[in-house]
Amino acid sequence: MFLIDTHTHLYKEEFDDDRDAAIKRANDLGITTFVIPAIDSTYTSAMDNLKDNYPGQMYLMTGLHPTQVKPDSYTEELGHVADRLKEKSFSAVGEIGIDLHWDQSTLDIQQEAFKTQIQWAKKNKLPIVIHCRDAFDETFEVLESEKDEHLHGVFHCFTGNLEQAKRAISFNLKLGIGGIATFKNGKIDQFLNEIPLKDIVLETDAPYLAPAPHRGKRNESAYLMKVAQKVARIYNLPLEDVAKITSASARTVFNLN
Repeated sequence: MFLIDTHTHLYKEEFDDDRDAAIKRANDLGITTFVIPAIDSTYTSAMDNLKDNYPGQMYLMTGLHPTQVKPDSYTEELGHVADRLKEKSFSAVGEIGIDLHWDQSTLDIQQEAFKTQIQWAKKNKLPIVIHCRDAFDETFEVLESEKDEHLHGVFHCFTGNLEQAKRAISFNLKLGIGGIATFKNGKIDQFLNEIPLKDIVLETDAPYLAPAPHRGKRNESAYLMKVAQKVARIYNLPLEDVAKITSASARTVFNLN
């Protein structure tokens, strides 16, 4: 049985003391493929090193995270993303999107950066991976303006309601389901089984959002098994079926070998 962690920041500082051990813990559970989202240019070398150290396991994205869209630096950061797309092959453009939880004053430039990166993804025939926090309406507005046969990807860390889930899927997006599905107040477990299993992929967002019973601690890719077990219970399916179906969707979206 194999699982794919479609969203894990294994290059971050939180793993500096035990990165190899954390990856081995995941490997030992059959989690041997990892899709790695970008944040900004400060992590580029760490991401490249991770891929070099684990050939065949790490699949990189490139993109500018919405919380890093700053008035004094975002154009330069977008230039870095554009350069990366010319230099290397990537599995997605992400994570990109809109985050109004921390700073609502940058909405205009967040929307601009989001739209620009969607267009680059479509030009390069790549999926997008969306970060959306406190910004469903604003995110859907941009997606509506860019909707065509080339738009596809993953709505990462989906936290919306059933109506929003169906709308996200209408843009040819899979729902990224992680630790929140295991939270008592996570809510998505109440309707997730109304979404076809083929329309979700599994993720950890490590080192963030650890699933129960590890909530509040550092997350890691090995905990994807907790997410998969919870999804199996929600859908009342064998764990093996959940692994097979979600992994097949992940391979298709990210064009994984």
